[in-house]
Amino acid sequence: MYVLTINQRDSREVGDLVPELTKALRHLPAAIAFQRSVGDEAIGVVEDAKTAIDAALIALRNRRWHVGIGVGEIRQPLPEEIGQAEGFGLVYARRAVDRARKTGERVPLAVEGPDAEVAAEAEAVLRLIGQIVATRTEAEWKVLDLLTPGARGQQKFIAEVLGITTQAVSKAVVRSHWAEEWACRPAAARLLDLIYGPKSLPPAALPYR
Repeated sequence: MYVLTINQRDSREVGDLVPELTKALRHLPAAIAFQRSVGDEAIGVVEDAKTAIDAALIALRNRRWHVGIGVGEIRQPLPEEIGQAEGFGLVYARRAVDRARKTGERVPLAVEGPDAEVAAEAEAVLRLIGQIVATRTEAEWKVLDLLTPGARGQQKFIAEVLGITTQAVSKAVVRSHWAEEWACRPAAARLLDLIYGPKSLPPAALPYR
């Protein structure tokens, strides 16, 4: 399981954005739906690395969140309410978001799991992708939100929808490093998958929740 603990960065300045975040994440397939845990924080549990990356990058796009990804088991059967969930995945996610809150000007994302070395590698790749995502302009996002990864012949259609030239669409795609992001996502997902390591070796001296 992949647990994402997402903590708001500036709630005193902009107010409570947790409802907005959970709405943005509700289309993702989740084992436990993203929901408020306490205060200005949301937690969700997903079953695959690609979905975990989707959720993390949605949060980083808004530049308002610290993102912690914990890779580990959640005790079965899974509850509907995150407050009733237990497992090492939650512990790792808490560790991760606590580190993400200390990143300063760097991309506020951290990854924790049974294999600390692989977790650090996954974190490094995800921070690079996160930097690409977080620095895009609104004009670029208007184009990118209409793109489907892997599909061909989209730029003319997008240009017509937005009332701009195909050249402008092409420049926005190149400038935003959209192709590079999607080329890196599989590597990040593979690293997240490798973090589990031997399931028979849970983290020593950790509380179960």
